Amino acid sequence: MLAAVATFALAPAADASAAAAVTAKAVDLAPADTAQALRIVLGLTVLAILPALLVCVTSFLRIVIVLSMLRQAIGMPETPPNPVLIGLALFFTLFTMAPVLETLNAQAFQPFMDGTIGMEAAYGRGMEPLRSFMTRQTREQDLALMIELSKAKVPQAIEEVSNVQLIPAFMLSELRAAFQIGILLFLPFLLIDLVVSSILMALGMMMMPPTTIALPLKVLVFVLVDGWALVLKALVGSFH
Repeated sequence: MLAAVATFALAPAADASAAAAVTAKAVDLAPADTAQALRIVLGLTVLAILPALLVCVTSFLRIVIVLSMLRQAIGMPETPPNPVLIGLALFFTLFTMAPVLETLNAQAFQPFMDGTIGMEAAYGRGMEPLRSFMTRQTREQDLALMIELSKAKVPQAIEEVSNVQLIPAFMLSELRAAFQIGILLFLPFLLIDLVVSSILMALGMMMMPPTTIALPLKVLVFVLVDGWALVLKALVGSFH
């Protein structure tokens, strides 16, 4: 009888201890669950804005424009098709951005995934290599233009330039560089068009379109000089 009474008296205490243990475990797990949820949200956000980031802060913009202008200069606006050019531009973007991506991964992404730094610290560390890359490719005139348009105070150092000013200045510089390279690509093909047109005019063959003869000649010359390798090698070497 006494044993039964003792058991009945100790039961509430045991239940309370168990409930307290469960509550303590839930409290311990709450920060970990919250951090994991934040990582998932951040990952989904990065995936959503990845195309915009690819165009705005990497070398993709210059590469894809130069390849598109090369296709137009040859005279085949649909060959190679867009998926081929975009895929080629993606791989060469990866090649040119490899040192930046490695630094970003080591300084920001891996420490954030390990939980050793917070989101703000990861963002600051991750922007450092990207800003360094964009600064090297950006002209001072384009940066000054963005500062003037934003009506902001003139910075005394590059660290004082905000991303809102640096990113569009970088894109303007990339557009300028891409068009400069594109002009150089157009010149030899334009020369072939002029020579073919002059020969046809001299022969009195005015009814024959010059592109009928010029297009195969341009493709032949481009293949003989290994044009794709020369263009892509020069394009990757244009980044400093």
